[in-house]
Amino acid sequence: MKATETWPRFLDAGDCGLVVEFGDGIDEAVNARVLRLDADLTAASLDGIRETVPTYRSLLILYDPRRIRRQALRDRVTALIANAAGSLETGSHRLWHIPVCYGGPCGEDLDLVAAQHGLTSEEVVRLHSGATYRVYMIGFMPGFAYLGGLPETIHTSRRTTPRQKTPPRSVSIGGKQAAVSPPMAIPSAWQMLGQTPVHVYDPRRGERPFLLSSGDLVRFEPITMTEYERLCALAESGETIAQLEEIDTKAAAALASDPLAEQP
Repeated sequence: MKATETWPRFLDAGDCGLVVEFGDGIDEAVNARVLRLDADLTAASLDGIRETVPTYRSLLILYDPRRIRRQALRDRVTALIANAAGSLETGSHRLWHIPVCYGGPCGEDLDLVAAQHGLTSEEVVRLHSGATYRVYMIGFMPGFAYLGGLPETIHTSRRTTPRQKTPPRSVSIGGKQAAVSPPMAIPSAWQMLGQTPVHVYDPRRGERPFLLSSGDLVRFEPITMTEYERLCALAESGETIAQLEEIDTKAAAALASDPLAEQP
């Protein structure tokens, strides 16, 4: 971050979009400010706001300039940010437990990742499944979840040659991030560690087709191929499979400060 840079920064996105930037890197505190503004705008129900799109470090606000002028929107956003200072994340947090079948046909890059770091495949699984991840944003493909919190020991560059089709529901890593893919084959250069039976995107869920939301926490739980196939059948019939736990702010903060710590 440049010493002369000040945040938030407002940028135009065409004639009906306003981008509010809170930083220039992957940072939990920055992301918390993004999500707080998103929540406050939703609660404010401003006339003329069509949609908001949160990312790692910014919020895109799509608006109707015939109903709200840019300066009026900027002034209201500035006031909301000022009012939110010092109270970014409160209440309970959603912690998702997601089963993963690691290695073999489900995780073709597991052994390669292990070799790159001088680890065994079992050690990579232990590190990956032992961490607590934060959902920073949903994007690229429907339900594709970008996760922060990958242990530094297994930070791994993306593949030099992307796969044209990565299997559905892949659990992968790239750089210092982790990810969960939707139930469809997609192009990707991320390193595949496993697959989950969980459908992070399912249009059968109606108004909430996306399972994960920005700000959620995720933990992965290793399962066998037999259990994976059993749970896949249940997921195809519409079951969520992933287990949801509500945890308080103190517990969430403890996990964030030490992602490899045991859950309280």
